[in-house]
Amino acid sequence: MSATAVLRSEWIKIRSVRSIAGSLMAVFLVTLAVTVLAFATVGQAEADNADAELVFGAFYALNFGQIAAISFGATAISSEYLNGALRVSLAAVPRRTLFYTVKMSLVGGAALVVGLATTFTAFLVGQLFMGEYAIGLGEPGALRAAFGGGMYLALMALFAAGLTVLLRSAIAVLSLLIPFILIVSFVVGDIAGGAAAYLPDRAGQLVLHQHPEGSLGPWAGLAVTAAWAAAALLAGWWALRRRDA
Repeated sequence: MSATAVLRSEWIKIRSVRSIAGSLMAVFLVTLAVTVLAFATVGQAEADNADAELVFGAFYALNFGQIAAISFGATAISSEYLNGALRVSLAAVPRRTLFYTVKMSLVGGAALVVGLATTFTAFLVGQLFMGEYAIGLGEPGALRAAFGGGMYLALMALFAAGLTVLLRSAIAVLSLLIPFILIVSFVVGDIAGGAAAYLPDRAGQLVLHQHPEGSLGPWAGLAVTAAWAAAALLAGWWALRRRDA
């Protein structure tokens, strides 16, 4: 089967499997819903604080959107491990590297498109509730944060996808990553100090700050997250080539 045919068949899977399409849509919907709820209620009050960072605060809802992105990455892969679907896929595409590359490219591409739509929409909609505190994309660091935020969501989806191939379970990956991002990352940050800046979520979110603190710059932080995603993808590729379907 040619690469184009594999691309077409894998895209059909993403569109037609409800859990996969639903988790991808959730990246946008959850982020937008949290943005509207937060900015409509406490947005201006938070912006009135002396230490408020308006650019970073504009992307507050990405804390929730990243969970949906991780769920999309894990779900898009775990469907292959249900009812022998992977054996069928590999029977149709015996070249495992081709199959893996196409699948991950689609996961990353879909997450990037939705991620960029999410960050730009969330930013613009959120500012509608900010009154005198509203900022535009011309604010220093805002455009970079919007682009970088979309890239961050795509990288987290790929990170989860690679780990799902390695562990063969979306439940295992979600049980590992969601508590890590919501709880462990902050605990480790308090204990490890500067080393915590190299964790995948903390490093990637530096791109959302107008003036990031620490040794990493905004794009360097995103590169650290990309390195984590690349390591997970490499581990997943190794596992797929070595293991029986």
